[in-house]
Amino acid sequence: MELPPLDLAASDTVRTFKMRRSRVSATQADAIARLWSSYGLRVEPRPLDLPALFGREAPVLLEIGAGMGEATFATARDHPELDVLAVDVHTPGHGNLLRLVGDAGLTNLRVADGDALVLLRDMVGSGSLAEVRVLFPDPWPKSRHHKRRLVTRAFAALVHDRLAPGGVLHVATDWQEYAEVVRDVLGQSPLRVVETGARLRGRPVTRFEEQGLRAGRCPLDVVAARD
Repeated sequence: MELPPLDLAASDTVRTFKMRRSRVSATQADAIARLWSSYGLRVEPRPLDLPALFGREAPVLLEIGAGMGEATFATARDHPELDVLAVDVHTPGHGNLLRLVGDAGLTNLRVADGDALVLLRDMVGSGSLAEVRVLFPDPWPKSRHHKRRLVTRAFAALVHDRLAPGGVLHVATDWQEYAEVVRDVLGQSPLRVVETGARLRGRPVTRFEEQGLRAGRCPLDVVAARD
């Protein structure tokens, strides 16, 4: 598949996500009020000190698009050796994830509110991440919206720089055409595709994945590494 020209400035002009207006429940609002100062941060163009944020030196997994947070929470709970930074723009999801974190007493998860591309570009340093995980991003299925898809050559190049040697980018989607694009993009990027298949690496099931399975869509995971 022929790819469009590489545009390193695309993230400055094209939004890759939809803003969703959803009601914040009383439980979610309470979790935000109680826990945001300890576990939350705003995305803004400033350097972020990851060891200071988590209070320790540990491998950092960046999860882009945490949704309601159940899968992100499960990753942090099951892998206490990792620090998990979850970024999204969905306020009810922030509240739900903070509630889960607070109830479990986890200390290895932080929630970022804002554009993941700004976070990657302006806040985290070169070689600072062990993994970038993108589970079921918006597929923007209409042709005129393909420019809004997250996984592009520019995105792959940026992730490659932010990953430490041996770090991985893990993408999952259940839109087959988008899956082919992801494989082609990563196959022609500085990253090296190491795994492709259904439900790789024992990752948790997300809400979007469950919805897709009920609709008859099959997920495909692609993992690419920085050498």
